[in-house]
Amino acid sequence: MCAAPASARLPKVGEVAPDFTFTLMDGSKVSRDDLKGQVVLLNFWATWCVPCRKELPLIDRYYDIQKKHGFRAFAVTTEDSLPLYRMKPLFAAMPIPAVKRSKGPYSEVSAVPMNYIIDRAGRIRYATAGAFDLDTLNKVIVPLLQEPAPAG
Repeated sequence: MCAAPASARLPKVGEVAPDFTFTLMDGSKVSRDDLKGQVVLLNFWATWCVPCRKELPLIDRYYDIQKKHGFRAFAVTTEDSLPLYRMKPLFAAMPIPAVKRSKGPYSEVSAVPMNYIIDRAGRIRYATAGAFDLDTLNKVIVPLLQEPAPAG
């Protein structure tokens, strides 16, 4: 885990996920409400963070395999990373959508990598600083993918 600037109050496990809007590298936008009924991973990372650079390819492969089951993942680069234009080749090679800009309380992380997982009902089920390994991804995400999407 790598330290980042101090943060405001961040979302907590068990809470309804606060609203957010991401502008993706392709210019499209996605919000919390667009993702209802899906299991969502928000991965905050930085180019200077060694654990982040190891974790991102794992999440990218995991997303590519699990997206057919209602899994969405987003790579959110922190502001103190390389300029976005320098990362475009990386983002072009990744299946996971890369975020160019974010609005909402998730932007103020205090350490990277920082991962949030939002369940199909829109509740935060995981909020931890530290890199994922495959066992932890499976332990956290697979049960959420098996939960039914809420009606309506």
